[in-house]
Amino acid sequence: MNAPPFEVADIVRAAGKSFIEKNRSRLTWQHLRVLRAIERCRTAALGGHLDQCSRCGQQAISYNSCRNRHCGKCQTNARDKWLADREKELLNVSYVHVVFTLPHQLSQLARANKRTLYDLLFRASAATLLEIAADPKHLGPKIGFMSVLHTWGQNVLHHPHVHCVIPAGGLSPDHQRWIRPRYAFFVPVKVLSRVFRGKFTAGLKRAFRKGQLAFPGNLQSLKNERAFRSFLRSLFHQDWVVYAKPPFGGPRHVFHYPARYTHRVAISNHRLVHFADGQVTFRWKDYAHGSKQKLMTVTADEFLRRFLLHVLPHGFVRVRFFGFLASRRRKSLLPLCRQLLQITASGSLNCAQPKASSRELWRCPRCGSSMLLMQRFTVAELKSQSAQPRIHIDSS
Repeated sequence: MNAPPFEVADIVRAAGKSFIEKNRSRLTWQHLRVLRAIERCRTAALGGHLDQCSRCGQQAISYNSCRNRHCGKCQTNARDKWLADREKELLNVSYVHVVFTLPHQLSQLARANKRTLYDLLFRASAATLLEIAADPKHLGPKIGFMSVLHTWGQNVLHHPHVHCVIPAGGLSPDHQRWIRPRYAFFVPVKVLSRVFRGKFTAGLKRAFRKGQLAFPGNLQSLKNERAFRSFLRSLFHQDWVVYAKPPFGGPRHVFHYPARYTHRVAISNHRLVHFADGQVTFRWKDYAHGSKQKLMTVTADEFLRRFLLHVLPHGFVRVRFFGFLASRRRKSLLPLCRQLLQITASGSLNCAQPKASSRELWRCPRCGSSMLLMQRFTVAELKSQSAQPRIHIDSS
């Protein structure tokens, strides 16, 4: 893929300082940390290293990455490593994709209480899937699945939802057999929607009683218990959106699919089209009109405001596992699932690519062979140019 003409880092470097000055009272230390990390990513400010091709000897100096999870340039290696680990857990069954979305009425409350409401979104959606799947009227087994939090839509505005990737079927209550779904969409979507709405609003009510919710600005009226109860009742005036796609073709198809969700940031550099005169133009997909590709232009300040809407609370885990894939159960129940599905440890799921050496960083631009790390440079060394006499860069 060709390098994008503009990057989020370019916008931060050009407009970040003035944006911070205008909005300092509303920005947290974490917002500032993310902006600073993106601004410095892959520049001399973070140090660098000398790499050499293992075949032709081509040398190149590369600057270090910031490794911030909100930086689009730093997610590829983390994603590949994560997927290599997850591949070992794939089962030889089809996989289902279900999306739980919070209604727009909750957006402002969610932004003011990210940790509480995002955690509740995980727990309510997971409890809904586990409960409905375990009901013999719908499926009957104990299921396992992965949930990934996204907080944005294509227009980079606030749109919190979780993507759930679920093996189709699960363990019988006595763990003696694998139960397969009776119909294509795994469990009824309308049932999931109603149960999810009930569980989430019940969780909101508990959080209010425990004093776990903040009500800044326009939300202050909801501090009153009667007003908050009225707000909760209004959430039942419409169906909540729960979307299910047909099953994937099999484990080999699902292998690359979670990569679209596990390590994505609010907007990738490749969606940026133009940046000039304080205006940012980016591509977006209008799902309300047949997923038509469109262009949107906003000011640099508005772009940065939207981007920072999606900074997660410090230490918040945005990929979680439930059911028989939960950490405390995975070790014992996954082998049982494979046994029941008659899969051996060396069976058809062994499709992992050979792991790269820890010293291998990237491919040689000249011959395509592995580039190996030869020497590291500190920020001071790069600034002083003291390392240059020891480096020979073959640019021929």
